[in-house]
Amino acid sequence: MSIRPFRDIKRRKSKKIRVGKVEVGGNAHISVQSMTNTLTTNIKETVKQINELSDAGADIVRVSCPDKDSSLSLKEIIKQVDVPIVADIHFHYKRAIEAATSGAHCLRINPGNIGSKEKVKEVLKAAKDFNTSIRIGVNAGSLEKNLLEKYKEPCPEALVESALNNIKLLEDEDFFNFKISVKSSDVFLTTKAYRSLASLCEYPLHLGITEAGSLTTGSIKSSLGIGMLLMEGIGDTIRVSLSANPVEEVKVGYEILKSLNLRHRGVNIISCPSCARQAFPVIDTVKILEEKLSHIKEPITLSIIGCVVNGPGEAAQTQIGLTGGGKENHMMYLSGLPHRKIASKRIIDEVVDLVEKKSKELTNN
Repeated sequence: MSIRPFRDIKRRKSKKIRVGKVEVGGNAHISVQSMTNTLTTNIKETVKQINELSDAGADIVRVSCPDKDSSLSLKEIIKQVDVPIVADIHFHYKRAIEAATSGAHCLRINPGNIGSKEKVKEVLKAAKDFNTSIRIGVNAGSLEKNLLEKYKEPCPEALVESALNNIKLLEDEDFFNFKISVKSSDVFLTTKAYRSLASLCEYPLHLGITEAGSLTTGSIKSSLGIGMLLMEGIGDTIRVSLSANPVEEVKVGYEILKSLNLRHRGVNIISCPSCARQAFPVIDTVKILEEKLSHIKEPITLSIIGCVVNGPGEAAQTQIGLTGGGKENHMMYLSGLPHRKIASKRIIDEVVDLVEKKSKELTNN
């Protein structure tokens, strides 16, 4: 049993590409991405962070390649990880060629900033030779000079024109293995640009609100911007950009997808804000459970409600439920049906045990 959506979201029709083993676009599920913040030349720490992101659920991880040593380090990094790697390239076309040669599964570039058409051709040849996809990354903070002069400031029209110009550069060379992003730190600018671009092409779109801010601020801005677009069926892969541990980006990304019933991973906890009616400390209980259940990968719905006002109703919609009753009279539910009563001191152990058993059951099935 799980919560059923009031309506299904009809996704925009898009082409399908591959980033390593991960499909992006078409009927593929919406992938969650993040980016390392270690020095890429520190191979040990970069591999460690990539694996942490992968364990958290990241489908694709981006790694910055600001210099030759970084792009060449990818060869050793990729040997030690299972998740597809995107090389983040700015300005220097040789970094892109080196990254493709080193085994990068995708190159994040802005072709308009790479330089001459000849340099772009060399990058595309390397991408073809090594079966490397590309993300055209248009950003309000790094628009081409001629577009800033034309529009006077970053705006949706400028981002879209930049994207279309870059699309043409790739199409003219018979290269179609790419996705596109048109990011800004402004929610309204970003969503308007994506809506416009979505109506003008069928290439897969990578969504994000760039430089969104701290964990709380950035999560809210990203949820609004990315969420609005996803509700309209726009978007094939997402990255939540936060000034925080990159693992938090993955967690927030999945929460956005779970909230829209677009993808489910791990335990989805439905909990009340707590009030004077609570029969056990709801806030502390949920905080502890989030930590103790963070290793669960199978999608499981869990309701933690402090009293009987909404508790039974929420439990009826979740696989596992807890409703506060008397002092030592809390009720556990399984698939909406009363399971057994438990004491306050047993709540954590009981819930963790039931969730882990459910997880094993789902894995075996």
